[in-house]
Amino acid sequence: MGLFNRTRTSDGTASAKASAQTAVTARADLAALTGDYTIDPTHSRIGFSVRHAMVTTVRGEFTEYEGRLHLDGEDPTRSTAELDIRVDSIDTHQAQRDEHLRTGDFFDAPTHPAITFRSTSAEQLGEDSFRIVGDLTIKGVSRPVTLDLDFNGAATDLYGNQRVGFEGSTTIDRTDWGLTYNAALETGGVLIGEKVRLHFDISAIKDA
Repeated sequence: MGLFNRTRTSDGTASAKASAQTAVTARADLAALTGDYTIDPTHSRIGFSVRHAMVTTVRGEFTEYEGRLHLDGEDPTRSTAELDIRVDSIDTHQAQRDEHLRTGDFFDAPTHPAITFRSTSAEQLGEDSFRIVGDLTIKGVSRPVTLDLDFNGAATDLYGNQRVGFEGSTTIDRTDWGLTYNAALETGGVLIGEKVRLHFDISAIKDA
């Protein structure tokens, strides 16, 4: 049974009572998660993927970041999220490419050392799924993005920390944030795709 399950049945009084009890239990479980959380970067991943040379996909990640969540179990629309990413922590497993990405051709890390996200609204879409809208800022440019997340569950770890897990993704056009560098290929097309897929695997610990 999913934590946010809202099963509806219509096959008699017993089923109706069971459904009502399930809803009450689910609301109680969800309400118990209400609170402030800190993202645990050692058990999370913020990654991206983009087409390269029209024929393959390059994947990378940012390895240094901080983030916080506020979950409101009784009213998910009051939940919030914020994230600060260190641009110079970019890692595509190729040192020369990573250095190029840090330059003014791309992220210009010396001038704009952080990528930030601040949520502006949240909603529950269905069982164990949410949508968060917020402002993504890259190179001093802020634009709204929509992120769909799946709730993976909640648990108490071996150290007594209450954890929640989410995963999701969204696609952006990098040129909207001034990331316009490219090169034409002799065979046609361009070296780097404009569409970038962002991937989020988040484990967060509830504050004491």
